Amino acid sequence: MQYGDFYYPMPVNEPVLNYAPGSKEKLALKKILKKLKIEKADIPMYIGSEEVRTGIKKALHPPHEHGHLLGNYHEGNAVHVKNAIAAALKAKEKWAGLSWENRANIFLKAADLLATKYRPYIVGTTMLGQSKNVFQAEIDAACELIDFLRFNVHFLSEIYREQPISGAGVNNRLEYRPLEGFVLAITPFNFTAIGGNLPTSAAMCGNVVVWKCAHAQVYSAQLFMRILKEAGLPDGVINLVYVDGPVLGEVCFNHPDFGGVHFTGSTGVFNFIWKKIGANTDIYKSYPRVVGETGGKDFVIAHKSADPDVLVAALARGAFEYQGQKCSAASRAYIPSNLAAEVKKKLVAEVKTMKMGTVEDFTNFVNAVIDEKSFLKLEGYIKLAKKRDSKVKILVGGKCDKTKGYFIEPTIIETTDPHYVTMCEELFGPVLTIYVYDENKFEDALKLVDSTSPYALTGAVIAQDRYAVELATNQLRNSAGNFYINDKPSGAVVGQQPFGGARASGTNDKAGSLLNLYRWLSARTIKETFTPVTDYRYPFMLEK
Repeated sequence: MQYGDFYYPMPVNEPVLNYAPGSKEKLALKKILKKLKIEKADIPMYIGSEEVRTGIKKALHPPHEHGHLLGNYHEGNAVHVKNAIAAALKAKEKWAGLSWENRANIFLKAADLLATKYRPYIVGTTMLGQSKNVFQAEIDAACELIDFLRFNVHFLSEIYREQPISGAGVNNRLEYRPLEGFVLAITPFNFTAIGGNLPTSAAMCGNVVVWKCAHAQVYSAQLFMRILKEAGLPDGVINLVYVDGPVLGEVCFNHPDFGGVHFTGSTGVFNFIWKKIGANTDIYKSYPRVVGETGGKDFVIAHKSADPDVLVAALARGAFEYQGQKCSAASRAYIPSNLAAEVKKKLVAEVKTMKMGTVEDFTNFVNAVIDEKSFLKLEGYIKLAKKRDSKVKILVGGKCDKTKGYFIEPTIIETTDPHYVTMCEELFGPVLTIYVYDENKFEDALKLVDSTSPYALTGAVIAQDRYAVELATNQLRNSAGNFYINDKPSGAVVGQQPFGGARASGTNDKAGSLLNLYRWLSARTIKETFTPVTDYRYPFMLEK
């Protein structure tokens, strides 16, 4: 029984702690980092009410210190995926029937636990497991994840209040049901916040979820799962499994109760998922919701009026924060000829000041890439650029060393070919390629930006000339789902810049907004007539 209309107002974004020398948060975090490194985690899957340990253990190592063992997680198989689906479906009716305020308050409590008791732990596990420096871990694992939980409660509250008009003698209402069946959440290694948002945004809407996180994100994902349990999430609502992608897909995409997928990952994998779902539509109870945020080849284009220092800062941060392993990281830059010499000189000088190493040394700006596979891929692109090719040269960086960790120096490649491979393909690492264009051919450069890559996730224009800003904004309308003016193309904040792109970058369903939550709801219109008609005849029929 409901006794009130419970509404959750707009929250404020979680403040970012600065971890200054001697600060309370820095001292607490350093203590937790030491504790986490001493302990050896034994990480189960979470299926229904059970912590499942299969005995098939997979080691977790910090990417920046692959000789150290953080612990092991227990790998599952197809049976565990089936069990997770069964546990989800068993929990479905009761969870969907729970009042909105009791559903919402679970996630608000989880946000408070993240902001207080578990803040150094979620930051610490992200630093060690995903090789993020303290600032990158703070804005991701603490602030963004907290914001997702709090803002999504507000956004869903807004949706529930959206109701149709009613005519005389009639009452119309909309109810927002969860989808039939279960939702599959597939999350990436690079953001703990994405790992938390994809399953919880669907669950918040009354859905039950099977969650597969990337193997490289297990360390922080399992902690968030434990926080949700502590916050009161009922058994079976979200089930966390560690299985290979093909094993997961074979079970989930062939199940009649598959209701939708919330995905962040590579474009190739998402394309495969889309095809598989399309081929199986005849077996599903409803058409599944397919939501994906995929790859990017994010750009920065500068106009001849750009402030060189603004451009240098946008490229230095945009390309090399978190080793360029953000979907939104600046990967290609177009610099006008009148600024090229100054910008290159200043940018190279800035990159040379960037310290690289372990996350436990807080003076390091750059840490390791996620694993050996990524390291070898990036090393291959850098080796290609080092070959004697008149069209390509490395301005700074280029060293690769995996002796102790998977370290790739921040690298800037300059090319005279705007279609050189590193201007076109997604690298997902600390490699920025720049192309210098004729300062008087800005419109031609805009066409290059729009046509070079199949992706359309993020991009930025740096200019002081407002005509140039407007021209770029209009010409690049379909080139980026998140577009920035005089800023780096990364760092979207929940509630401020809803995130997502189109073309080969995904379905643009905008995480961190109402738009995304609509995808996990199925509306039912209910009309009640207070004085029903008792005769089929209409007045126009009474003519004699």
